[in-house]
Amino acid sequence: MSKRKESTKSKRDPADSPVQAAPRSHLVYTHPLSTIIKELTLIAMKFLIIASLILCLPFLALAQKSRKAFAYDYTIDDLPNGLRVVTVPTDYPNLVALYIVVQTGSRNEPEKGKSGYAHLFEHLMFRGSEHYPGKQRDEILKKAGANDNAYTTDDRTVYHEVFSKDDLDKILELEADRFQRLKYPPDGYKTETKAVLGEFNKNSADPEEKAYEVLRATAYKVHTYSHTTMGFIEDIEDFPNQYDYSLQFYGRYYRPEYTTIVLVGDLKRDEAIGMVKKYFGDWKRGTYVPNIPAEPEQTAPRENHVDWPSDTLPLIYVAFRGPAYSDEKKDKAALDLLAPIAFGENSDLYQKLVLKEQKLDSLSYSFEDRADPELFLVAAKLKDVKDTDYVRQQILDAYQHFAKEPVSKERLDSTRSRLRYGFALGMDSSEAIAGSLAGYIGLRRTPLTIDKLFALYDTITPEDMRAMATKYFVDSRRTIVTLSSKKEVAK
Repeated sequence: MSKRKESTKSKRDPADSPVQAAPRSHLVYTHPLSTIIKELTLIAMKFLIIASLILCLPFLALAQKSRKAFAYDYTIDDLPNGLRVVTVPTDYPNLVALYIVVQTGSRNEPEKGKSGYAHLFEHLMFRGSEHYPGKQRDEILKKAGANDNAYTTDDRTVYHEVFSKDDLDKILELEADRFQRLKYPPDGYKTETKAVLGEFNKNSADPEEKAYEVLRATAYKVHTYSHTTMGFIEDIEDFPNQYDYSLQFYGRYYRPEYTTIVLVGDLKRDEAIGMVKKYFGDWKRGTYVPNIPAEPEQTAPRENHVDWPSDTLPLIYVAFRGPAYSDEKKDKAALDLLAPIAFGENSDLYQKLVLKEQKLDSLSYSFEDRADPELFLVAAKLKDVKDTDYVRQQILDAYQHFAKEPVSKERLDSTRSRLRYGFALGMDSSEAIAGSLAGYIGLRRTPLTIDKLFALYDTITPEDMRAMATKYFVDSRRTIVTLSSKKEVAK
């Protein structure tokens, strides 16, 4: 709208106005009354439209923001040494969630005889550091009321704490010391290796864990996904002899270029960054880059069987090698949306085998976001081993059904909405927000990948899902593992 040029006269000339001067007892109009009313009505309508638009602007901005899967404001700061800091202020009062994501998991263990070290360090990192021995560190955290823990996956190791905002400076000082100056004596190292061996033995006593371990080793022959996060048993048993190698592993991967600090909660970005720079600014960048071998194309279906030494419900794991995580290519996104439709609790297969025929004790699927091609897995726990072949064929038929027939758009839209709103509803605290971020940070080091992924979900069509099922659910990409008690024989 152009601005009207003001007159230089001190008073407006009556000749410039359609309303003429007249005695105060009455007004005389030079235009018909109907014309005046029409013009005034148009002016009022224009003002009403403008006012409405002004009032709607905040709501339009909110709607645009709410379409983002990650709807929180955040900042990303990169230190010169390669350390990245993601800060997410929230309205949850008094508490701060600190997640330190190291892009090192079992994937980063390509050397023969050296599997399981990423998980071992999840334990060793709690032994103490140069300035804060383990007991002193524990006392400081206890006094602060901090809840701290860690976990390891194929692609990352994550250390996390929740505490009062007033303790942020001290907690960052503690973390900086162990990330730069971890200190553990040989006897303390051996103690942790025994703890890890005990954990492995406990997991191996679980039939499902064992079946999954065998599945990975069968499906992958070269890539490091061939071993689970725990590692191979022969490597774990050799841990006590590898103290010097453990120091080498720490020196390779516990470096700023592999690490992202995620701070979520009642905090101010500038103050938080100042603390991070104070304690992590001198952390030296490393030079090591692992040579992780690519898995060759599978050329034929693979199978394996586990004889379980005691009574247990039979298992059948049917997996196809799928794509790696991507927020740009449709392959993984399309299969993400297909998984609950084909194999979730509302799927035809679940309704038939679990509820109607009651052949299965459980039916589930798994298709994790991974840096390299991951397995699309359907796991079934049978009630009777004699149904193994039948269940196997039912699962394979379901895979092939979706390679031939596209799902309905209504079903796709419903699944897409549940995925989006389920993700949003899960972020109901600063800790939950940081926890949701950690997996994506481990893959791309930015929350932006979440919005890109969900935007990609919005572009997926039923034909995309069918095309990806056709591409990936083929015999040459298939691996099946069964498990049953030794005395049981499938019929």
